[in-house]
Amino acid sequence: MVSRKRGGGGGVAMAVAMLLAAASASRPSSSLEGFQPLSKIAVHKATVDLHGSAFVSATPALLGDQGEDTEWVTVKYGWANPSADDWIAVFSPADFISGSCPNPSRYPDEPLLCTAPIKYQFANYSANYVYWGKGSIRFQLINQRYDFSFALFTGGLENPKLVAVSEAISFKNPKAPVYPRLAQGKSYDEMTVTWTSGYDISEAYPFVEWGMVVAGAAAPTRTAAGTLTFNRGSMCGEPARTVGWRDPGFIHTAFLRDLWPNKEYYYKIGHELSDGSIVWGKQYTFRAPPFPGQNSLQRIIVFGDMGKAERDGSNEFANYQPGSLNTTDRLVEDLDNYDIVFHIGDLPYANGYISQWDQFTAQVAPITAKKPYMIASGNHERDWPNTGGFFDVKDSGGECGVPAETMYYYPAENRANFCLNFFFYHMLYRIKLFGSNWSVHTRTRHRYKVDYGMFRFCIADSEHDWREGTDQYKFIEQCLSTVDRKHQPWLIFAAHRVLGYSSNWWYADQGSFEEPEGRESLQRLWQRHRVDVAFFGHVHNYERTCPMYQSQCVSGERRRYSGTMNGTIFVVAGGGGSHLSDYTSAIPKWSVFRDRDFGFVKLTAFNHSSLLFEYKKSSDGKVYDSFTVERDYRDVLSCVHDSCLPTTLAS
Repeated sequence: MVSRKRGGGGGVAMAVAMLLAAASASRPSSSLEGFQPLSKIAVHKATVDLHGSAFVSATPALLGDQGEDTEWVTVKYGWANPSADDWIAVFSPADFISGSCPNPSRYPDEPLLCTAPIKYQFANYSANYVYWGKGSIRFQLINQRYDFSFALFTGGLENPKLVAVSEAISFKNPKAPVYPRLAQGKSYDEMTVTWTSGYDISEAYPFVEWGMVVAGAAAPTRTAAGTLTFNRGSMCGEPARTVGWRDPGFIHTAFLRDLWPNKEYYYKIGHELSDGSIVWGKQYTFRAPPFPGQNSLQRIIVFGDMGKAERDGSNEFANYQPGSLNTTDRLVEDLDNYDIVFHIGDLPYANGYISQWDQFTAQVAPITAKKPYMIASGNHERDWPNTGGFFDVKDSGGECGVPAETMYYYPAENRANFCLNFFFYHMLYRIKLFGSNWSVHTRTRHRYKVDYGMFRFCIADSEHDWREGTDQYKFIEQCLSTVDRKHQPWLIFAAHRVLGYSSNWWYADQGSFEEPEGRESLQRLWQRHRVDVAFFGHVHNYERTCPMYQSQCVSGERRRYSGTMNGTIFVVAGGGGSHLSDYTSAIPKWSVFRDRDFGFVKLTAFNHSSLLFEYKKSSDGKVYDSFTVERDYRDVLSCVHDSCLPTTLAS
């Protein structure tokens, strides 16, 4: 479910809330759909009653013996009083019962459990568990820096009672560097490598060893990495500050500079220990971005709202992100046929359960290790009351943007815009760079531009005010107005929330087909600077409009556009994997194609005059909607309504 906007106009907000309440009351929906599965566990109510007849065991005890960062574990369990609501939980660290809990005041008694598990499965997932009182389940574990234990609970999720715990198991090196994430830097000739490990800067020095893939290449280069982390105090609310908290480890980022356009490079992440030995990660390759304006084949993937899912079937009782693995798998299969990915908000839907960020980075690692993975800020990453955002809602589960902005690099100009005043800036980063240890507070904006060959991407942050007169409006205007369309003809705008058009039911109920005040300030900018396509997520389906301006179609064409483009095509690409959203029953005239399914968009620029747009379903990777654009530079220059300044006759 989406959240509503904060800001001026309390009467408008109240009216919108009343409309939504009425609409929700009249709509059928599943009580299970759309809730973070871990939030369904009443951790604060858990009791401990270890029973002599109950047992849990896990094999193998040692994981990653050959350097693997993902392993399957067999868990056997049972006890004398089995029931259909018994469940098996995976905890990490393994010692999850000890310690004191930073518990909300509404829970008067100190709970026995301080943390939620990282995943769980009902015991009767194993056939005949209730009959025999014994079962066996296989879990897939990823290296998350600590050991693991498995616990058998009875009493269901609402009144959990712990009756048995396994011995701890662990990866051979829990601190190993894992899950590299590439991102294009602020310049076309810069690639950033971000990864996670258990090594603090005082324990081991992080770096990337890299070089060009070419016969007779020079010795590899080593580039030092900076190290970031955050702590419980960095979180803005619960569950991120309470049962959802888990130590994120250390996040390292290195900047590989002076790359040659389109050349292939290899790289390997590593940590140099105090004795001079090195702990290596796996080796990967990537292709450097093209020079801005370069005339070569360039292929882009765009989607939002992927979420994460478990290949072992755990955690998915809430139908939370049923299409996530399909989208991931299609992109992994097609890895050689695209160049860069834009994930426009709502990444893992961790919602304050910090362990899920590791799960997500592991899931998309086959993509992010080889392709630049550019992200935008979504409501499930950023939104929390009284933290400087535009929406006063709790969609981030208390994360207030900290994990997203630490786990993933993005080339925003204001990433270094720090302020030491806690009362105005609520996100605490504990930063460790090259041996220093100091704390700052930051309120960043997840907006940036990317020049990728013939494309200019302007990525806005829909969780902060975008209206005219704001800093973000100025950024958007500057990004759109400074592109050289002779060399970069394809101008793309993207943001998480729908600032353009969507016939999703809750927008239709409002009568606006957009976020409140979404496009009013921006549509003149899009028109003046001739934006080709504007992408949005937030709504979990796919929809494409005709070329539009001021709510009107400016072309009757649907698939083959040529010559002057009189408006912008608006696309909702929010079907990356999370539970799907419904449309309004009446189809607006401007809606060209709708698909309530999981999928993603692929843009292919063949040259400066030819662009192919394709929407593919995640289930089979086939194209279900497409259009082409054929035009010359003079067509971009041609005046259309509200796009050109006044002219006069020459003397």
